[in-house]
Amino acid sequence: MILVSSCLAGLEVRYNSTHSLNKEIHKLVDENKAVTICPELLGGFLTPREHAEIVGGDGGDVLDGKAEVIEKSGKVVTELYIKGAYAALKKAKEINASGVVLKENSPSCGSSLIYNGEFKGKKIVGNGVTSALLKRNGVKVISEEKFLKDFL
Repeated sequence: MILVSSCLAGLEVRYNSTHSLNKEIHKLVDENKAVTICPELLGGFLTPREHAEIVGGDGGDVLDGKAEVIEKSGKVVTELYIKGAYAALKKAKEINASGVVLKENSPSCGSSLIYNGEFKGKKIVGNGVTSALLKRNGVKVISEEKFLKDFL
Protein backbone atom coordinates (compact mmCIF):
# COMPACT_ATOMS: atom_id res chain seq x y z
CA MET A 1 0.00 0.00 0.00
CA ILE A 2 1.24 3.49 -0.79
CA LEU A 3 0.23 6.85 0.60
CA VAL A 4 -0.48 9.66 -1.90
CA SER A 5 -1.24 13.37 -1.74
CA SER A 6 -5.00 13.82 -1.88
CA CYS A 7 -4.71 16.50 -4.56
CA LEU A 8 -2.96 14.03 -6.88
CA ALA A 9 -5.98 11.75 -6.61
CA GLY A 10 -8.23 14.59 -7.77
CA LEU A 11 -9.49 15.88 -4.43
CA GLU A 12 -9.85 19.67 -4.38
CA VAL A 13 -7.79 20.26 -1.24
CA ARG A 14 -4.97 22.52 -2.45
CA TYR A 15 -4.68 25.97 -0.91
CA ASN A 16 -6.76 27.46 -3.74
CA SER A 17 -9.43 24.70 -3.70
CA THR A 18 -8.05 22.99 -6.80
CA HIS A 19 -6.55 19.56 -7.41
CA SER A 20 -3.51 18.28 -9.30
CA LEU A 21 -5.11 15.15 -10.73
CA ASN A 22 -2.74 12.45 -11.83
CA LYS A 23 -4.82 9.79 -13.57
CA GLU A 24 -2.45 6.93 -12.69
CA ILE A 25 -2.47 7.86 -9.00
CA HIS A 26 -6.25 8.25 -9.06
CA LYS A 27 -6.48 4.75 -10.56
CA LEU A 28 -4.36 3.32 -7.72
CA VAL A 29 -6.73 4.86 -5.18
CA ASP A 30 -9.75 3.45 -7.04
CA GLU A 31 -8.11 0.02 -7.01
CA ASN A 32 -7.47 0.27 -3.24
CA LYS A 33 -3.71 0.20 -3.81
CA ALA A 34 -3.21 3.69 -2.41
CA VAL A 35 -4.57 5.81 0.43
CA THR A 36 -4.92 9.60 0.18
CA ILE A 37 -3.62 12.12 2.67
CA CYS A 38 -3.39 15.90 2.90
CA PRO A 39 -0.95 16.94 5.62
CA GLU A 40 -2.19 20.52 5.56
CA LEU A 41 -5.78 19.51 6.27
CA LEU A 42 -4.54 17.10 8.96
CA GLY A 43 -2.66 20.02 10.49
CA GLY A 44 -5.86 22.01 10.87
CA PHE A 45 -6.06 24.13 7.73
CA LEU A 46 -9.24 24.57 5.71
CA THR A 47 -9.72 24.80 1.97
CA PRO A 48 -9.26 27.37 0.59
CA ARG A 49 -6.37 28.78 2.62
CA GLU A 50 -3.71 31.37 2.07
CA HIS A 51 -0.63 30.46 0.03
CA ALA A 52 2.36 29.64 2.26
CA GLU A 53 6.07 29.10 1.73
CA ILE A 54 9.00 28.08 3.89
CA VAL A 55 11.18 31.04 4.83
CA GLY A 56 14.77 30.54 5.94
CA GLY A 57 15.42 27.02 4.67
CA ASP A 58 13.45 23.86 3.93
CA GLY A 59 11.27 21.39 5.79
CA GLY A 60 14.22 19.89 7.64
CA ASP A 61 15.11 23.36 8.89
CA VAL A 62 11.49 23.87 9.98
CA LEU A 63 11.61 20.63 11.99
CA ASP A 64 14.91 21.78 13.55
CA GLY A 65 13.45 25.18 14.51
CA LYS A 66 15.68 27.07 12.06
CA ALA A 67 13.01 28.11 9.51
CA GLU A 68 9.32 29.02 9.52
CA VAL A 69 6.31 28.40 7.29
CA ILE A 70 4.71 31.74 6.60
CA GLU A 71 1.57 32.72 4.72
CA LYS A 72 1.81 35.44 2.09
CA SER A 73 0.17 37.90 4.51
CA GLY A 74 2.99 37.28 7.00
CA LYS A 75 1.18 34.97 9.42
CA VAL A 76 3.43 32.25 10.83
CA VAL A 77 1.78 28.82 10.45
CA THR A 78 4.74 26.57 11.24
CA GLU A 79 2.98 24.73 14.07
CA LEU A 80 0.14 23.57 11.81
CA TYR A 81 2.57 22.28 9.18
CA ILE A 82 4.49 20.32 11.80
CA LYS A 83 1.24 18.93 13.24
CA GLY A 84 0.17 17.78 9.76
CA ALA A 85 3.56 16.19 9.11
CA TYR A 86 3.34 14.09 12.27
CA ALA A 87 -0.22 13.05 11.39
CA ALA A 88 1.01 11.95 7.94
CA LEU A 89 3.84 9.97 9.52
CA LYS A 90 1.36 8.27 11.83
CA LYS A 91 -0.84 7.34 8.85
CA ALA A 92 2.13 6.00 6.89
CA LYS A 93 3.02 3.76 9.84
CA GLU A 94 -0.62 2.66 10.34
CA ILE A 95 -0.93 1.39 6.77
CA ASN A 96 2.66 0.15 6.67
CA ALA A 97 3.22 2.26 3.56
CA SER A 98 5.82 0.92 1.16
CA GLY A 99 6.25 4.46 -0.11
CA VAL A 100 4.67 7.89 -0.33
CA VAL A 101 3.96 9.97 -3.45
CA LEU A 102 3.62 13.65 -2.60
CA LYS A 103 2.93 16.82 -4.59
CA GLU A 104 6.13 18.52 -5.63
CA ASN A 105 6.84 22.19 -4.72
CA SER A 106 4.50 22.23 -1.70
CA PRO A 107 5.73 23.53 1.67
CA SER A 108 4.35 20.28 3.11
CA CYS A 109 4.86 17.75 0.36
CA GLY A 110 7.71 18.87 -1.87
CA SER A 111 10.23 16.06 -2.00
CA SER A 112 12.97 17.71 -4.05
CA LEU A 113 11.79 21.24 -4.84
CA ILE A 114 9.96 23.90 -2.82
CA TYR A 115 9.30 27.61 -3.31
CA ASN A 116 12.05 29.78 -1.84
CA GLY A 117 9.98 31.85 0.61
CA GLU A 118 9.90 35.08 -1.40
CA PHE A 119 6.42 34.48 -2.92
CA LYS A 120 7.78 35.22 -6.39
CA GLY A 121 7.46 31.75 -7.92
CA LYS A 122 11.15 30.86 -7.57
CA LYS A 123 11.96 27.27 -6.56
CA ILE A 124 14.91 25.86 -4.65
CA VAL A 125 16.15 22.37 -3.91
CA GLY A 126 14.63 21.14 -0.64
CA ASN A 127 11.93 19.16 1.10
CA GLY A 128 8.61 20.28 2.47
CA VAL A 129 7.93 19.69 6.17
CA THR A 130 6.06 16.39 5.73
CA SER A 131 8.57 15.03 3.22
CA ALA A 132 11.45 15.88 5.55
CA LEU A 133 9.81 14.17 8.53
CA LEU A 134 8.89 11.06 6.57
CA LYS A 135 12.41 10.76 5.13
CA ARG A 136 13.94 11.19 8.59
CA ASN A 137 11.85 8.24 9.69
CA GLY A 138 12.97 5.99 6.86
CA VAL A 139 9.89 6.33 4.66
CA LYS A 140 10.52 6.41 0.91
CA VAL A 141 9.10 9.66 -0.49
CA ILE A 142 8.92 10.63 -4.16
CA SER A 143 7.21 13.31 -6.22
CA GLU A 144 4.47 12.65 -8.74
CA GLU A 145 6.97 13.44 -11.50
CA LYS A 146 9.42 10.80 -10.29
CA PHE A 147 6.55 8.36 -9.78
CA LEU A 148 5.48 8.74 -13.42
CA LYS A 149 9.04 8.46 -14.68
CA ASP A 150 10.15 5.51 -12.54
CA PHE A 151 6.99 3.46 -12.13
CA LEU A 152 4.96 3.87 -15.32
